[in-house]
Amino acid sequence: MSAATIREESREIPVAYDADLCVVGGSATGVFAAVTAARLGLRVALVEAQGFFGGVATAGLVSIWHSILDTRHQKRIIGGLTVELAERLSRRRAVTIVPDCPDLYYVLNTEETKIELDELVREAGVRPFLHARFADVAMKDGRPAAAIIEDKSGRRAIAARMFVDATGDGDVVARAGLPFEKRGDLQPPTTCFIVRGLEAFARSRPGFFLGHFLFKDRQIDMPQGFLWSRACVGRPDDVMVAGTRVPGADCSDADQLTAAEMEGRRQVRLICDLLRAEPEGEGVALAGLPAMIGIRETRHATCLHRLTEREVLEGVRFDDAIANGSYRVDVHHSDKPGLTFRYLDGTEIYAVPGRPSVHGRWREETAEDPTFYQVPYRSLVPRGAANVLVAGRLMDADRGAYGAVRVMVNCNQTGEAAGAAASLALGAGVSVADVNPQTLRDTLRKGGSVIL
Repeated sequence: MSAATIREESREIPVAYDADLCVVGGSATGVFAAVTAARLGLRVALVEAQGFFGGVATAGLVSIWHSILDTRHQKRIIGGLTVELAERLSRRRAVTIVPDCPDLYYVLNTEETKIELDELVREAGVRPFLHARFADVAMKDGRPAAAIIEDKSGRRAIAARMFVDATGDGDVVARAGLPFEKRGDLQPPTTCFIVRGLEAFARSRPGFFLGHFLFKDRQIDMPQGFLWSRACVGRPDDVMVAGTRVPGADCSDADQLTAAEMEGRRQVRLICDLLRAEPEGEGVALAGLPAMIGIRETRHATCLHRLTEREVLEGVRFDDAIANGSYRVDVHHSDKPGLTFRYLDGTEIYAVPGRPSVHGRWREETAEDPTFYQVPYRSLVPRGAANVLVAGRLMDADRGAYGAVRVMVNCNQTGEAAGAAASLALGAGVSVADVNPQTLRDTLRKGGSVIL
């Protein structure tokens, strides 16, 4: 067909569900937004493109949930549904705390997590839409009135009075015409994978580290990222490996996402082939690939407040804080190998596999260091939005701040906050920008969140 466009005939779209709140994106963040709102009495719809919930934690195979304590490993700074889910999984022996780390560092059984998220959704009375691709928003009086989805039943609509964009890529924000930014130096995505026999391979080589093995004494057709691994819960012979990277990929673009998925898998095969080519590598086998590449960064909503690296690293406190975190600033570079870590104690590390790490300071030593940072509610409220909130990695943060707050235990809290704020906005008949922050914080505290 030579024409650049075709015209689709207009049609009536059936409304599949009439909700108070529609959450688009069923990662743990999206599930927590939906469950929180439902527990507060809202009729909630939850839309997810995969056949299960969990996002990066399940579909992406990233089984690590980082610390819920401050940097001194003394004060609990995260609670709520993150801890509730971990406790539920613990009863099924489906989560472990890393034994060599004292800061409550969760490793999840990704398959049990899928089922437990189902249970959370079911118990809360949330209306799930799985295998449902968000396509558009229907606008009324200048604001979203329905989410348009495509699923096995065709093109359908979910009517709602309030929306939470938990897509990560800002799909709702973009379709609704709300402001967003897409930086030119996006942190690259990573394809994680499960490999069998890596532990036996490592035992045959004292001091083995996968990053050094791949990059120290050889040139390979793969960018130098940051490689780490962790044994799978309940499957001691299987190890999850994170280390591929696809620089320059904007995964909010369909064609670039396709290319990134295939390039990530090519790199996985390269790693496995290099291991199997060694005399000790005959037992190494690829045991699992993710349902989706792990996307670090695409769009950022332009919100009432942009969280800055200074605010994170200096531990600035906010009167509308809805989340706390202690994970370091962690910026994966798109224009050079490796990544940069910055810590709340003023230290800095530039790490590249196969090379000695470069240690320094981003500030001079001080008598006291902050032990955690906060995310304000304002960073979840898009400018000009009346009935749309964002949650997860879509939040408004500059490059450095985003390197810290993007991890799942931080994003999870923004989901709970968005769900609670949606309930409060509807209950008070106000826009999302006018939700009382103290009432929001009190509501989150009553739900088990740690509010400081």
